[in-house]
Amino acid sequence: MALLQDLIQQIDDPALRDRILKEINKLVKQKKFGLVFENHLPECTPLYDIPVRVGSKVSLKNGKVNDFYVVQKIDGEDALCDHRETHEIKTFVLNELVVIAEFGEPIYPTLKPIDWVNNAPASDLWHTLIEADNYHALQLLEYLYPKKVDCIYIDPPYNNREKDWKYNNDYVDPIDTWRHSKWLSMMQKRLKIAKKILNPSTGVLIVTIDENEVQHLRMLLDELFPEAVIQMVTIVINPKGNTRGRFSRVEEYAIFCFMQNAYVVAGSDSLLGEQVSTKKPRWKGLLRSGADARREDSKNLFYPILIDSSTGRVVKALEALPYPQKPNIGEKIDGYDVAWPIRNDLSEGRWMLSTDTFNNLLENGYISLGRFDSKRKTWGLSYLSQSIQRQIETGEVLITDRDNVTGTVNIEFVSEQSKQIMTVWHRSLHDAGAQGSDLVSNIIGQTRAFSFPKSLYSTKDAIAAIVRNNKTALVVDFFAGSGTTLNAVNLLNAEDGGNRRCIIVTNNETSIEEAVELTNKGFKPGDEEWEAHGIAQSVTWPRTKYSIKGMRSDGTPLDGEYITTLTKEKNKSRNFTQIGFIRNSLEMKPTDKKQLLSLFAKGILPQNLVKADTRYIVSNNYKHTISVLFDDTAADEWLEELKEMNHITDFYIVTEKKSTFNSLKENVAELLGDIVLQEQIKLPMKDGFKTNAAFFKLSFLDKTSVALGRQFKELLPVLWMKGGAVGKYPILTESELPHMLVLPKNKMAVLIDEIYYPEFDEKLTEHPEIETVFIITDSETAYREMIRSYEGRDCYQLYRDYLDNFRINTVR
Repeated sequence: MALLQDLIQQIDDPALRDRILKEINKLVKQKKFGLVFENHLPECTPLYDIPVRVGSKVSLKNGKVNDFYVVQKIDGEDALCDHRETHEIKTFVLNELVVIAEFGEPIYPTLKPIDWVNNAPASDLWHTLIEADNYHALQLLEYLYPKKVDCIYIDPPYNNREKDWKYNNDYVDPIDTWRHSKWLSMMQKRLKIAKKILNPSTGVLIVTIDENEVQHLRMLLDELFPEAVIQMVTIVINPKGNTRGRFSRVEEYAIFCFMQNAYVVAGSDSLLGEQVSTKKPRWKGLLRSGADARREDSKNLFYPILIDSSTGRVVKALEALPYPQKPNIGEKIDGYDVAWPIRNDLSEGRWMLSTDTFNNLLENGYISLGRFDSKRKTWGLSYLSQSIQRQIETGEVLITDRDNVTGTVNIEFVSEQSKQIMTVWHRSLHDAGAQGSDLVSNIIGQTRAFSFPKSLYSTKDAIAAIVRNNKTALVVDFFAGSGTTLNAVNLLNAEDGGNRRCIIVTNNETSIEEAVELTNKGFKPGDEEWEAHGIAQSVTWPRTKYSIKGMRSDGTPLDGEYITTLTKEKNKSRNFTQIGFIRNSLEMKPTDKKQLLSLFAKGILPQNLVKADTRYIVSNNYKHTISVLFDDTAADEWLEELKEMNHITDFYIVTEKKSTFNSLKENVAELLGDIVLQEQIKLPMKDGFKTNAAFFKLSFLDKTSVALGRQFKELLPVLWMKGGAVGKYPILTESELPHMLVLPKNKMAVLIDEIYYPEFDEKLTEHPEIETVFIITDSETAYREMIRSYEGRDCYQLYRDYLDNFRINTVR
């Protein structure tokens, strides 16, 4: 084809050349490059809650769903049926049959409420679980949220010869010659609709997969999302390895499809780091220590600092107290408490900064007030050194927050890892065993609740990489499985106070083993006992409900803790060791000093740091966390070198004198302060999540009944979701329909009888919080007239809007 296009370019007649190129381009668009697969029989879905009527397409509950009949006649409990292909006439008992829907036929879906959990009555946020075949659920979502979904995260069947998925309601056999083709056919249908609900500018689709279909999936995504930036991440999910195949496989993949204005959002927590970094910018003590630390050494640096102790705010620094005038320790100045530079031995010391410099730093939020020292009767104060200030200016240190009362800044290092997320994720939290299977079993209270669930944390990390900065994002998962995605969104919301909403969809399939056992007991699909063993009802919803409430149905609290990306500071004292067995440190040779290093600093301090004239070792390499003082007569120089060396945690001091050791220990502790560690915050599972969720089953309405307004009550949950699923979904219990529904808590209103429009309009004026308006009328002109004053509100005409959507959007 490329050669043909090159030859066409040689045609002299421009009009003819352009005409031929135009026709060739049409052929190119119709040609599949790279990925070719068969179009199989259209998929069919059994609709167990739809009554069998004359004209219905039906199949046997224990038969193949695509081997169906058309009901010709119903006589009592018997149905006379005509086979769709052979036209063989057979009679079946009604309860042996199930109505089926072929993909591509017009369907009119609704949502049948099954259950709900309300753990945050004051919150408008409601998540949704829909039990359904995901194809028809996607058709409904296309009506509800066209181009509105921020992130789609799906974990489709891997087609890995484990009979882990069904095509036409029957498990695909591992030796099926067409299993790859069937898988692609199944995925293509769903991804086409998924693209229609994804935000075309900033939306991101995430698909997890393993090696069995990764190449096929990537090519399919290239074909369906040609405008997207597609990138694949490798996730280590089984560190022990899986011995299937020649190699022991430890990983799977997540393919990200970024629409053109979508990007990765990295957080302060690194996806690569197993431990939270303990390295944070260090605030420097304002009180001078070591050499030249007495008042008389710098007389103009002995000044009072005013403290508002009721709020913890540093007010300002005053001029220096003339030497040798004594301060009135403990007395207030201008109504404020006062901090003076008093040393640990209660002698007069000096500050590190001049009054002007101090007040300038205070204005910038670079001064921090510490604890009150009852011994010295003054406060500890610290400031950001010039090196940290420069790092703030260059972006190496980030100001993350500022105290509203004191004005003091919070800061952290911006490491390279926190600036970007790598394409290989290797974290113990991504282990699908401990953080997937075991976690689900723990929540539900079953030893083997679900096969191969995702790690909660790998799912959360993937979603957070997209919506971390969008706290009102809409997240959809239409291969929900055990419900990990909803659990992950709740955890993400708990970490940052987000209000992200999640919609998950799963079918209610049983495992092969359970299906055989139930069949042997005489149960059939659709029976209450059978359905109770399905994924949605026995795993997905219980996990959702229990994880939100923090307890199971029997009242037993959930054990365990969620690990978050939140951290809290934990102070730890630095370690000091006296080397007192060396009688004369001045006579130590370099070989002696190296031998000493090999005893307590092997692997931390290299021996090449020891030179002929080395009196101490202080290294600014962050890996060198040990410092050694070989000669205590060089203590002042050693202390000066230690300034801002906050990475050093262990100190070895060579001296025979205990008093010297204790004094130097005190000086170093005062100079550097405690080690500040960042400790991960964990959330007890028993506390649950402050959120709400509704459980629906996808059902189908009769088109004529909808048009006549006979199924408004059944359609109300759909309207609630289209209005943003705000607040608990409304339920109508009265037999007669009201003239209107004005639901401020749901931020929606419905005019059911258009005669009452004036009253309806008046009520909307009283409730500016109403965001979505539905008008039931057959007149397009009347509808336009009624909504003309509702600018800024989402308005829909019923039932035309609903019926037209599903009549038009059926051929896919």
